Amino acid sequence: MKRALISVSNKDGVVEFAQGLEKLGYEIISTGGTYKTLADAGVKVMKVADITGFPEILDGRVKTLHPKIHGGILARRIPDHLQQLDANQIDPIDIVAVNLYPFRETVSKPGVTVEEAIENIDIGGPSMVRSAAKNHADVIIVVKPEFYGPVLEELQQSGQVSREMRLKLALEAFTHTAAYDAMISAYLAKLTGNTFLDNMTVAGEKMYELRYGENPHQKACFYRTMTPGASLGDAKVLNGKELSYNNIIDVQAAWALVKEFEQNACVIIKHTNPCGTAIADTLEEAYEKAFNADPVSAYGGIIAFNRQVDAATARKAAQTFMECIIAPGYDDDALAIFQAKKNLRVLEMEISSAPELQIKSVEGGFVVQESDQGSVTAADLQVVTEKAPTAAEITDLLFAWKIVKHVKSNAIVTAKDGVSIGVGAGQMNRVGSAGIALTDTEKNKGAVLASDAYFPFSDTVELAASKGITAIIQPGGSIRDQESIDVCNQYCIAMVFTGMRHFKH
Repeated sequence: MKRALISVSNKDGVVEFAQGLEKLGYEIISTGGTYKTLADAGVKVMKVADITGFPEILDGRVKTLHPKIHGGILARRIPDHLQQLDANQIDPIDIVAVNLYPFRETVSKPGVTVEEAIENIDIGGPSMVRSAAKNHADVIIVVKPEFYGPVLEELQQSGQVSREMRLKLALEAFTHTAAYDAMISAYLAKLTGNTFLDNMTVAGEKMYELRYGENPHQKACFYRTMTPGASLGDAKVLNGKELSYNNIIDVQAAWALVKEFEQNACVIIKHTNPCGTAIADTLEEAYEKAFNADPVSAYGGIIAFNRQVDAATARKAAQTFMECIIAPGYDDDALAIFQAKKNLRVLEMEISSAPELQIKSVEGGFVVQESDQGSVTAADLQVVTEKAPTAAEITDLLFAWKIVKHVKSNAIVTAKDGVSIGVGAGQMNRVGSAGIALTDTEKNKGAVLASDAYFPFSDTVELAASKGITAIIQPGGSIRDQESIDVCNQYCIAMVFTGMRHFKH
């Protein structure tokens, strides 16, 4: 009689799978909760302990780690191996259906202790999965419920599973255990403060395939990292179709910036750069100011709010075509307004801290860095000019500084009264970015200017002076700092240094 070992954390579809195998003449063996689930459903099932002749010990830490289990899984169906099984009274195991303890969910729970996390590291499960996957030519390994149906179908049709399916199942199995170990590695690395390991493994869970990537000729897929903590992959989609590749990148850019502000804030993103950012007493006012900062660029953009969206704000935001809206929540009326626009993607996500690491791919590898969580306060600012900024200018300088951190280098941002005025992004020289940010001379009169890095020459300051800028915030640190300071003094512009730059590539 053929034998199947079933021991799963995810019980979806397991009863139907076991019943299907039972009808095909398989003997079912199982452990713990899976055994109870199957037995309660009327499946004739044996305990692993009855097969091994050895009880579960050490609070369940040891139950399947036994030659009668692993011998039955690893034996090739060749005379020598089968004779050894017979000599040791071991029966072959033909199907292994195993998936692992939900480690990510466990360590993501508030207040989880290290002891709880360690106890939820599965040992027997990965061992069985790897054993079966290694011997996939003779053993069927199933780690995902979605494969129960296809496996049963092939067994019902021909009594066996094709070589192609076996190889596919083995790939899923090794990927399953690799991702599991990567989660544990990431958790322990965080505990020890060991950020940059000699060998880094990044695990991702496939959310869905995308219609295409940045352009229609590029294939793409959306994965959620399997390390603890909220991520964009955890956002709830409340309306609209699935996000595109570009939507995902832009939503992340919008969300990262809007989280910077404690006041009611709205950010509108176009091609990863903020075309409108504003803070205000109400969310509705913040949206209006952010939209009016650059209504032409805002069309078809991404909107991010850092507060629950109310109906008044929703009515304003729904008036123009937008790709996506993300916020920590929506009242019922606001959601109804957005849901009336069937193609508008509406996401809900809790405000949380930024991921600790950022990963970007290069040819044949990837680079990893700590995420840019640097910030400054008024007390951190060093006044380097004869004129000191006013209290209102300091408020605007700090506001602009938060925005410029999220603009592609070379980055220049101008702002006034809690609203972005001009954004110069990604130019090959700093004065070029300044020229873009300072295009609207009228709006920039009396505004402040932020630069993500120091001025290598005084030309940017001279241009700012000609447009009516009254205060500048920049990191400082150029060998020509004094030239810029002198120009500021000449035009009565206040300048402050942060001592921190925000390159964004």
